[in-house]
Amino acid sequence: MSDKGLALVTGASRGIGQSIAIALANSGYTVIGVSRLGVSKNISDITSLACDVSDPNSVVALAKKVKAEFGTVTVLVNAAGVFGPVDLIHKTNMNDWAQTIMIDAISPYYLIHEFLPGMLENKWGRIISLSSAASLHPPGALNSAYGTAKVALNQLTRHVASEIAGSGVTANVIHPGDVKTDMWEDIKEKSLALGEVGAGYTAWVDWVAKTGGDDPNKAADLVLDLVDVKSDAINGKFCWIDDPLQPSIPSWEELKEVRPWN
Repeated sequence: MSDKGLALVTGASRGIGQSIAIALANSGYTVIGVSRLGVSKNISDITSLACDVSDPNSVVALAKKVKAEFGTVTVLVNAAGVFGPVDLIHKTNMNDWAQTIMIDAISPYYLIHEFLPGMLENKWGRIISLSSAASLHPPGALNSAYGTAKVALNQLTRHVASEIAGSGVTANVIHPGDVKTDMWEDIKEKSLALGEVGAGYTAWVDWVAKTGGDDPNKAADLVLDLVDVKSDAINGKFCWIDDPLQPSIPSWEELKEVRPWN
């Protein structure tokens, strides 16, 4: 294993997850790329493991295999995700809606549950999950599953961060940018199928196409920054890529909670 440690990246078979996995490998990490069907064998320096991250039993089996064959994961990147239904809530498929929550919000919990203890024992680690600016925008029509999932992911990360503060392990979320990926293609097809109802998302799709979208390597660069020792003090934050097409917007303030019963 590399001197830098062991990194595990979900959603590593394509898109932003793949870019992050390659960047970590190139920077000296031993990288395990995880996806439902495994990662392409053509990607050198990345070990491919198949896992359905929305299934807790599959995640537990993955964790046991990784520990037995590779050791302790020091960097966990939760990049697996789907956009899910693009439609009005009462018209969405209930199974698709719930599955979006499972993949985008619940699976990071499963992975953190299994891999955080090893990081705490090592007294160093990084948990980085891919969120979205959609979680910070005012709620709107058509993306209720995705938006809800990413808000939940933000809050999960903040809870984890509060529990591990001062341990040497940190947990943060990132907005990887507006990237022209397979997810973008999925949104394009679904919004076009809605006609006028989907006009808002069609406009976003067209904007990404016109601009070319954010470079997925910006997200990889942000991950490399966060795993560096210079970022030891960054914990429980919503982090943005450099110079995003969509200007950064406020996430959450540093508030000191006052509890009247204390």
